[in-house]
Amino acid sequence: MNRLVALLARETALAWGRGGGPMVAVAFYAGVATFLPLAIGPEPTRLAAIAPGAAWVALALASLLSLERLFERDYEDGALDQLVLSPAPLELTCLIKCLGQWMANGAPLALAAPVAAIGLGADPASAPLTLACALLGGLAFAFLGGIGAALSLGARRGGLLTAVIVLPLFVPPIIFGGGALDAFAAGLPWTGGFALLGAYALATVAVGPIAMAAACRNALS
Repeated sequence: MNRLVALLARETALAWGRGGGPMVAVAFYAGVATFLPLAIGPEPTRLAAIAPGAAWVALALASLLSLERLFERDYEDGALDQLVLSPAPLELTCLIKCLGQWMANGAPLALAAPVAAIGLGADPASAPLTLACALLGGLAFAFLGGIGAALSLGARRGGLLTAVIVLPLFVPPIIFGGGALDAFAAGLPWTGGFALLGAYALATVAVGPIAMAAACRNALS
């Protein structure tokens, strides 16, 4: 247990300091939210209509910024070989790496999501639901991004390959989360979309580490 806690602390610290940590992703997120009104116009009704979807797309794109080096650094310096040979299953190691990624980058982005949505004109009453959806969506993005990062190990332009792999997988949480927020804003039942988002996030947590471990073993073979 102490070994796993130490690994989680290591991965969180690496994710926090890797390439500027969450500050780069949050700054990108803020930039998208700031420049969007300049592109479509400042009308409040128009901004309020697209606020949930725009905030979700920005969250997905910002999550990509920190995924490229999730496994690449350990692969280059040989640490990944040691992780494979350690007593802990590689699947558990991959799960902990993604949790560290989510804690260092996904959680700060989720905290910024309600601020961005309200800034774009969303109802302040939707802030708790926006935060909850962003936390679940960020968890799904972290594990889906981990699959892409593991599959692109050793490839040239790994960051581009990771984006190509994971962007189609990002579509369901964007639809479920944006749909739940749209339904909430319209006064319609929103729990169905939120439940689907939670189920998708849990599925990525369950299946993602298995796929990541298989991809890492393939890259090292």
